Amino acid sequence: MAAKAVTIAQQKGGAGKTTIAAQLAVAFARGGLRVGLLDIDPQGSLAAWYDIRKALVEEEGGGITFVQASGWRLSTELDRLKRDVDVVLIDSPPHAETEVRIAVRAADLILVPMQPSPMDLWATGPTLDMARKEKSPALMVFNRTPSRGKLVDAVRKKIKDAEVPVAQTVLGNRVAFAASMMEGKGVVESNPRHTATKEIKALAVEIAGILGLD
Repeated sequence: MAAKAVTIAQQKGGAGKTTIAAQLAVAFARGGLRVGLLDIDPQGSLAAWYDIRKALVEEEGGGITFVQASGWRLSTELDRLKRDVDVVLIDSPPHAETEVRIAVRAADLILVPMQPSPMDLWATGPTLDMARKEKSPALMVFNRTPSRGKLVDAVRKKIKDAEVPVAQTVLGNRVAFAASMMEGKGVVESNPRHTATKEIKALAVEIAGILGLD
């Protein structure tokens, strides 16, 4: 089976790209897949999480292969990763640069996280435009979503009116996600029975179904 690449992209900062990349990586790995993580964000937050993980998780990386790359090395490192794993998750910076375009072009799926707010909705435009130009399929996913409120339904309707696919899975505004990151883990490992675990597992299953990884 050829490895699949998922680029997590969103121009607006604070959408939770890095958290989703790490959490999905752990969920996929715990589900039996060989997982690669490619960090192309100069901020290096995913690299910092992985460093903690290597120190605290008994198995080296907990079944996850990590690479940090930028510029001309990006395509080379992505191709190398894809030879050794089943799925590669790419964490991208919050602005449209050459690296992001390469990552979007190479992806089998563009995952676009957003909080259910007008600002986040408007900020998705450049990312979705890039995906269309590169002919890469995109999937919106609600993240840090409040438990109640009509705003979620209103924003979901706006997205559907624009004919952009929206994930059935909604990720809530859960402290458990951040708490697990502090330990170099995913919530699947640190708190298996938490609602956050159910949510990230459901999103992993949904993405696996789209990519034919199930």
